Amino acid sequence: MSLPPVKLSSGRSFFERCDWFQGKGWRRQRREKAAAAAMASRPVRFPEIDDELRKIIDANMDEVPARKRAREAFKDIQLGIDHILFKTPCDGLKMEESYEVNSRGLEIFTKSWLPKSSSLKAVVCFCHGYGDTCTFFAEGIARKLASSGYGFFAMDYPGYGLSEGLHGYTPSFDKLVDDVIEHYSKVKEKPEFRTLPSFLFGESLGGAVALKVHLKQPNAWNGAILVAPMCKIADNMTPPWLVTQMLIGVANLLPKHKLVPQKDLAEAAFRDPKNRKLAAYNVIAYKDKPRLKTALEMLRTTQEIERRLEEVSLPLLILHGEADTVTDPSVSKALHEKACCSDKKLKIYKDAYHALLEGEPDEMIIQVFNDIISWLDERSRETNSC
Repeated sequence: MSLPPVKLSSGRSFFERCDWFQGKGWRRQRREKAAAAAMASRPVRFPEIDDELRKIIDANMDEVPARKRAREAFKDIQLGIDHILFKTPCDGLKMEESYEVNSRGLEIFTKSWLPKSSSLKAVVCFCHGYGDTCTFFAEGIARKLASSGYGFFAMDYPGYGLSEGLHGYTPSFDKLVDDVIEHYSKVKEKPEFRTLPSFLFGESLGGAVALKVHLKQPNAWNGAILVAPMCKIADNMTPPWLVTQMLIGVANLLPKHKLVPQKDLAEAAFRDPKNRKLAAYNVIAYKDKPRLKTALEMLRTTQEIERRLEEVSLPLLILHGEADTVTDPSVSKALHEKACCSDKKLKIYKDAYHALLEGEPDEMIIQVFNDIISWLDERSRETNSC
């Protein structure tokens, strides 16, 4: 699950919270920012770990070696937490992890989950959200789909999770999308998968990644599942033109600079209190202030997708929580209305928040999974019978 830095629980965009662009109350904002930064800098306390492990997970995660150490030291604790996603048995699954150097010379972390005994129904390629990784909650999502007969494939984007790059830094969203296309194209070209239907699965910002992949490869996929997609910024959240121009100027000078303290969005994204606490176990997720260039790239990408919603032509399953304050449900409604495909389904879940597969009560998570698997089963049968 990702927590995109577009909308904070206060209802304002993070661009509007930047005191570079505001003349009023800057002293008060500086005090608030200092207090927020102090709170954010306090390490999360896990009662079950010793001081040595605490030092590893509290280390600076800007570079990938530190993230690799933290994941290796903490993974057994992560996968042992009391969350429904990790209660799916994995005995019948074949899981593989690997590092691959892509055409840009970047080392990319990839992982796959396949059922050992049953034949595959289709290939599902996962696009994680902002700041996230495919090594935590995505593990549980993968287990569920692989146990239902699907080959599930995931990767960490450059600069996220276990992939090479400065943590949380995306200098070019287009190049990130090209990296995703490169890896998943190799997966789909393997002889054992070549004849199978293939689907994109994007969560939050990963929904924008999935749509950009489709727009670059309009005939390459049999459908897409978009969970709380960040594919358009709501009109009341778009920063003023002057603010955007100032952001562009500053980003050109200080692209890696971190913008403003970002609130802990688990409160806004996770409805279930128990699951909200478990979000802290995602120790290699990027939780710091958004970097200027990354923020600008995400703004530009969502604006581009908003302009091109009518070009979306593949079968769609769009899922959104009615009470989502991180990405507005009206975004998904706009996509459903404007996409030119005839095979499209939108489901809004009453009272649900942003993290439909991670932060809801168990019964809601089960319902969302059932909807996803039912949709995949129907379209996989249709494709395989042709």
